[in-house]
Amino acid sequence: MTTDTLSAAPARTTVHKVTGLRVLRSEWAKFWSLRSSWITLGVSLLLLVALGAIASATYSPDVVADGGAPGGPGSGTQDAVSLALLGVTFASLAVGVLGVLLSAGEYSTGMIRSTLAAVPRRLPVLWSKAAVIGSIALVVTAVGALAAFQLGTFGLDGEKIALSLSDDGVLRSLAGAGVYLGLVAVFGVALGVLLRSSAGAIAVLVGVLLILPGLASLLPDSLYDSINPYFPSNAGSAIYALHDSSDALSPGAGLAVFAGWVALTLAGAAYRLVRSDA
Repeated sequence: MTTDTLSAAPARTTVHKVTGLRVLRSEWAKFWSLRSSWITLGVSLLLLVALGAIASATYSPDVVADGGAPGGPGSGTQDAVSLALLGVTFASLAVGVLGVLLSAGEYSTGMIRSTLAAVPRRLPVLWSKAAVIGSIALVVTAVGALAAFQLGTFGLDGEKIALSLSDDGVLRSLAGAGVYLGLVAVFGVALGVLLRSSAGAIAVLVGVLLILPGLASLLPDSLYDSINPYFPSNAGSAIYALHDSSDALSPGAGLAVFAGWVALTLAGAAYRLVRSDA
């Protein structure tokens, strides 16, 4: 065999099989390589910790007891956990937007074509995106909820509503906030894949979590009272509530209902991902 023949021989290439673990690692690397991931995740953490700490620091039961206007965001008949978790609503928008950007952003840039070319079965991409953002949001926001509660103990020192981590239900509520926000992030991913538009998915996210419960109040009282606990944000808030309420679901039921909303949206996203072109 001559030297020319050897140089003309094709080089060996190693072909790696596409597995769920490799797709998951790819989405993990993709998430941390985006500047928007760091910024949005940081904003959600800041909102959660800062608003909770401020609400606890400005708590003033005397103003409400005297019949005056509330003295601040922490005023009123509340408990230490509800004050610490005051920022959950705002943090949910941040992590939801993060989920949307992680999925719909690829459709905006056209990168989704490369992603689906590398993973022809498609569905592992959706599951991996949901798993990555859901787990990261859960851990980060649970830590943020814990930090907000711990900072709030300084502002509530000596108050009747003050609680400690060892009190009944406190850790469950703080962990529940992380679970709720993790599911919101997955909800954002599902909306992004389903609608394939960052602007459209964010609009639906805000509408479902914030606007829909308000619009439902226009319904007759009997109907509103029956369906109100089952709206996504209301069911989600029951997950991290410290005390059960007569007009709200229990934490377990709230988790089941909100997880059902997320699963339904994921199913729609999976169907569109498989059945239509990128």
